[in-house]
Amino acid sequence: MELSEIIPHIEVLIFASEKPLTSLDIVELINNSFGFLEERISLDQVETAVEGIREKYSAEFYPFEVRESGGGWQFLTKKDYHKTIAQLNGDKFLKRLSNAALETLAIIGYKQPITKGEIEAIRGVNSDYSIQKLLEKELILISGRNEQLPGKPLVYATSKTFMDYFGINSAADLPKIKEVLAEQIVEGTIIRPEDFTDNQIANAMAELPTDEELIEGDVSDLKVNEEGELIITELNESSDDTNENADDESNNLSNDVEDENNPQ
Repeated sequence: MELSEIIPHIEVLIFASEKPLTSLDIVELINNSFGFLEERISLDQVETAVEGIREKYSAEFYPFEVRESGGGWQFLTKKDYHKTIAQLNGDKFLKRLSNAALETLAIIGYKQPITKGEIEAIRGVNSDYSIQKLLEKELILISGRNEQLPGKPLVYATSKTFMDYFGINSAADLPKIKEVLAEQIVEGTIIRPEDFTDNQIANAMAELPTDEELIEGDVSDLKVNEEGELIITELNESSDDTNENADDESNNLSNDVEDENNPQ
């Protein structure tokens, strides 16, 4: 069959399906539909046809697109129309998971497969209720048991509903933790004199000593007088004054000792 003949059948299958369809699913369904034909379509033909369909609906003219989500191909509305759809679906879009459920879901998403005990060890609190709610919403599933641990506890993992809800195809598509933390890093603020509208403050900032001057010990004290002027006390000057005062006190002490030893 020619691609032009295959494409409409692929479109209608993706549109009518209640779950995401993989390329292999599409190959099987179309071949079963046209089983009387000697020439059967291949996986390469379907993938080429799907790529053409994606390019077709990526145009701005269409409010929806074909995307691979939840492990298969789906027709999904574009994000620009989210508010419009929310009006139609009402409270369905207003329901949110609790913080506890979100924490539990995040741990399962990044650490799966994982037991309830391991989840609680990370969270530090009991997670029975959160796990139960996530199971009810079909965001997680029981994927088996951990044969290595005592009692062989149940193991939890994310479901296809989870992937479909978040628009990913596997847990590997989740954002890396380092990438998430990198967005939260706050850079230090650089203060410059020209950032101040108050001229007195700006002038005072401009007269501040540099780090090199502070390290070298050229400045010992910084003060601002009542007029807002910056007063810088030089370390060398203060040191000289200190030395002169010390010399005067030493001379006075010597004179006192001589007076006591040589009374008139």
